[in-house]
Amino acid sequence: MVKIVGIDPGLADTGVAVVTGRSLEVAGFAYGGIHTAARTPLPDRLDRIHSRLSVLLTEERPGLMVVEDIFSLNRYPKSGITLGKVTGVILLAACRQRIPVVEVPVREAKQVLTGNGNASKGQLERSVRRLLELDRPITPSHASDALALALIGLFRYADPLPADAARVHRRSLQPVS
Repeated sequence: MVKIVGIDPGLADTGVAVVTGRSLEVAGFAYGGIHTAARTPLPDRLDRIHSRLSVLLTEERPGLMVVEDIFSLNRYPKSGITLGKVTGVILLAACRQRIPVVEVPVREAKQVLTGNGNASKGQLERSVRRLLELDRPITPSHASDALALALIGLFRYADPLPADAARVHRRSLQPVS
């Protein structure tokens, strides 16, 4: 049995999920998020994300963390830079706890779980809900995305972790709750 943490980085809301299982079998899962207030200074928001994730990683002791890879829209370059800062504190948390990390592009996550790399957030959420046999929608949406990432970690990377995977970072990182 392996434990995987999925992280959907965001400054206002970072989605977090923990999935346990083996191969294509999910034995258990939990999800939630880390919220930061817009009026709080950026360093304090980043510290909150790092601190909460570090506590979660210490408590859960996952074998792998799967993080949504950074992307930026040409119209909003500052958002991409901010997302990079958030992802940086997430990777640092994992690194400090020696948790291997895989970064997965959002289109890849959508392709794997829905069969369509251009699927909507709603389509991805419904696919995750179907896989986990849930009746109610998964909210918040960042938590649903984090669950999707954790499931991909379980299905693709859990047993064994690829030694030569280009996007696998073997560092001590800790999840946030």
